[in-house]
Amino acid sequence: MSDLKVIETYKSYLQNYSLEQLRYITDEGVWSIGQMYDHLILVAHEYLDNVETCSAAEEEQKLGKTEFGEHLYKIGGFPPIKIKLPDELNTPPSNSDSKENLMSRLDQVMQRLRQWESKVDSINPNYKVKHEGFGWLNAREWYDLVSMHFSHHLRQKCELEQKLVFLELTSLMN
Repeated sequence: MSDLKVIETYKSYLQNYSLEQLRYITDEGVWSIGQMYDHLILVAHEYLDNVETCSAAEEEQKLGKTEFGEHLYKIGGFPPIKIKLPDELNTPPSNSDSKENLMSRLDQVMQRLRQWESKVDSINPNYKVKHEGFGWLNAREWYDLVSMHFSHHLRQKCELEQKLVFLELTSLMN
């Protein structure tokens, strides 16, 4: 799924959630759907900031990706596993955005992706920024990571939606 198409998918699903569903936290330590959206948007901007950093670099980086980073790009996405970040990187995302604000923020991500789409391949592939888990990535790799990350979280979105449906069915039966 292309980067813009996967984000369009998230936008279409966003239309269907009530504010209560968007902010509902099913279990301690589990994000709400809204928090997942917030996380995706923040990380997409971080990745696109790194595309921009690569574009302005003046020094080539000879180091490459980690073994996991190589695997990630070889298979074209994240493996179907839950990835636990270290506690210092795992601050819960915001759970206060409205649907309208999330939609606007998704549009901003799409706008930035469109801005870089035609330029990303002209950036020297040896201009890189380090990712703590994947190693040294160039502009194209950071750009591609945006849609890989959105696609990875589709599984989480489905799990959260299933919990919402179960909760709603349970409350109807009581």
